[in-house]
Amino acid sequence: MNYRHIYHAGNFADVFKHVALTRLLVYSQRKESAFRVLDTHAGIGLYDLTSEEAQKTGEWREGIGRLLDAEIPDAVVELLAPYLDCVRTLNPDGSIRRYPGSPKLTRTLMRKQDRLSAMELHDADFETLSALFSGDHQVRVTKLDGWLTLASHLPPKERRAIILVDPPFEKDGEFDRLITGLAKAYRRFATGTYCLWYPIKKGSPIREFHAALEALNIPKILCAELSVRSDRTTEGLTGSGMIFVNPPYTLKQELHQILPFLKDKLAQDRFASQRCFWISGEDIRD
Repeated sequence: MNYRHIYHAGNFADVFKHVALTRLLVYSQRKESAFRVLDTHAGIGLYDLTSEEAQKTGEWREGIGRLLDAEIPDAVVELLAPYLDCVRTLNPDGSIRRYPGSPKLTRTLMRKQDRLSAMELHDADFETLSALFSGDHQVRVTKLDGWLTLASHLPPKERRAIILVDPPFEKDGEFDRLITGLAKAYRRFATGTYCLWYPIKKGSPIREFHAALEALNIPKILCAELSVRSDRTTEGLTGSGMIFVNPPYTLKQELHQILPFLKDKLAQDRFASQRCFWISGEDIRD
């Protein structure tokens, strides 16, 4: 996978990831007290879908491009509204030219008491991200390897946080880094809500990854996955998964409503699938 996210901005995996992130943000606002979002691999924050890079792959057409004008069931409309409203605000003429990365999406939904810490290591992307939030006292952009965030920036002073870990998976060993990073972070900050993204493609060690998560003995780990096509004969990204540690009690039921809709709208072949289940905690048989 190419590290520069502009090639993949707005694709089906982004849609899934960002919808889930908005549900965590909305739930966190039920309490008046401030919370912090730590985005460990932040990217540039806002993507131009008319750029040469985005047009080269056109992945957004199979993601957000299918969703904005889709007919949405009543039960799902409210759940998708925070995400879709943000995208529509950036594209007031109805076309799809700009797409919010997780930092921009987070900032749009934050209240005045909330804070965002966005980490980005890539030189050019860091400069772009810094410029996007220049002068914004609620956002701190840091040039840092995102994996180091899980040790150096926890616990946050707010004592409430969503930690989004969305690595590029351009190097071998990223699944192992997710496990070791989560274990280290959880020891420092056991009450945080962790949100970990991972790719699904042919040869991905998904079963081993889930087993390693279970072996951490963390009380509550929820897993959700969305695949848009078969990974048996197709190369490249065919689906993506998300791990939620200490998820809101509402999240599983919300995902049970959201995921079937996303599967139907974003499917690229008849093998599209979705699932949501507990790796540990709650009723793991459910």
